Amino acid sequence: MTQTSAARLQVMWNRLLAVVEEQGQTLIRAAFSPIVRECGDISAGVFDVQGRMLAQAVTGTPGHINTMAEAVLHLRERFPVQDMKPGDIYMTNDPWLASGHLNDFLLMMPAFKDGRVVGFTSCTSHLVDLGGLGMGPEGSDIYDEGLLIPPCKLVDQGELNALLMDIVRANSREPIANEGDIYALVACCEAGVNRLVAMMEEFGIDNLEELGSYIIDTSRRGTLEAIAKVPEGVYKNVLRMDGYENELELHATLTVSKSGLHVDFTGTSGCSRKGINVPLNYATAYTVFALRCIVGPDIPNNAGSLEPFTVDGPKGCILNAQRPVPVAMRHTLGQVTPDLVLGCLHQALPDQVPAEGASCMFDLPMRHAPEVAARGGRQFAIEPVHNGGTGARPHTDGLSATAYPSGVFGSQVEITEAVAPVVMWRRELRPDSGGAGKYRGGLGQRIEMTSSNGAPFIVFLSVERLKFPALGRMGGQPGAPGRIRFRDRDGDLPGKGELRVEGDDYLIFETPGGGGFGDVSERDPDALALDLRRGLVSVDGANAYGGTS
Repeated sequence: MTQTSAARLQVMWNRLLAVVEEQGQTLIRAAFSPIVRECGDISAGVFDVQGRMLAQAVTGTPGHINTMAEAVLHLRERFPVQDMKPGDIYMTNDPWLASGHLNDFLLMMPAFKDGRVVGFTSCTSHLVDLGGLGMGPEGSDIYDEGLLIPPCKLVDQGELNALLMDIVRANSREPIANEGDIYALVACCEAGVNRLVAMMEEFGIDNLEELGSYIIDTSRRGTLEAIAKVPEGVYKNVLRMDGYENELELHATLTVSKSGLHVDFTGTSGCSRKGINVPLNYATAYTVFALRCIVGPDIPNNAGSLEPFTVDGPKGCILNAQRPVPVAMRHTLGQVTPDLVLGCLHQALPDQVPAEGASCMFDLPMRHAPEVAARGGRQFAIEPVHNGGTGARPHTDGLSATAYPSGVFGSQVEITEAVAPVVMWRRELRPDSGGAGKYRGGLGQRIEMTSSNGAPFIVFLSVERLKFPALGRMGGQPGAPGRIRFRDRDGDLPGKGELRVEGDDYLIFETPGGGGFGDVSERDPDALALDLRRGLVSVDGANAYGGTS
């Protein structure tokens, strides 16, 4: 067989990246739930016949993308290739196989060419409600948290599994949205398969072996070259977190060698009795993402670029939760692992690593109060997403109200009000919430809401950085912690638990700000003056920089 030129292989690689991006956009356009359609809480990818990820859509979250890379290997092993038929689609929402909690459905579809399986497409997205206690941290085990679907066949040679769809609908407060989102996932897989096969026909290739080897080998080689620029050694970091029943410690040891980067969570607190525990696959996804943001960030994400990064931790620690502990809100701590591991990497590359940020999304799942349904009132389930500020970067300010590391866009006020009986009275940046420094941390938000029809509703709280704010680096100051409270009641509310909002309550959320970077005395006076004019820093807040002229 004639060897394909590197230039032609690169062109095919670029086309593959276009294929997966169309895949992802298909899912977003077809989805019913706002968290998918508006916020982009998805992943999409193409895999070779061995189950190795060759390309992923740019649109998507690390928690979905990097877990999908391993999940396809599990499904590929579970279902023999020789038994697959054109039109088959496999799925699961098992948290320890897919993406860490029940609300994410992962699908995999074989691509056939000339009667043979030549690869797979896969995708993940969030379903808003799967029964149980709802999308919150209050479950005592996985069985409280909703419907668990083991690896199974969702579509058999083009025929949808009607019984499975009936089961999903029967176990949800939002059956229509769930059904629509599953159809969107199916469309995403089909779009990927159709475009992949069309690409192969256009370039006259019968399999992905040569292209896959080129992608993986090139990416692995580039990643190892990037790792070689990191000083070898062992680096440790500890983060204190709010926790649920009690405060937690997250420990990480980063070992840098010529062959790769390894992270170990030994020393991390044990599991909670509530659903903030994190399966290792999800903790790994965000840990590796953080490292790749600094080490070889320009190298596309695939099996080759992921291979040199490994993660482990003692079974039973809160970042390596074991069945059947509750994991519904696994993002609460899983999305803090970037700050944890970047604190290690900062010791090796102090001029490249940003300060700590808000990290955990202010994810606010809401649904009707139980008695509302009994009285025939409006029933709903929705999961609005809001974000805090990122940490200041070594050469510029942090980003305000930005989803790092999740990548999930903030929910639109109009969409939330259209889907749920709430009024969002205010959503604005919090002045002075970004940590002071040579470069300022990103600002958090202030969000105010009430019931729009006088009926009570439930909010499931599971957020972090109310007690322990994002810390600055290199002399930068911490960002402001988050707050949750009712306007007309004394005291702040805890960050975890089930919150009942009565019809006349006025609820206020303030998301955390990011830490500052560098000595505050080195802040550019023009930059500080501009912040003052824009209202990002108040006159009183400017005192953190030594006052104003």
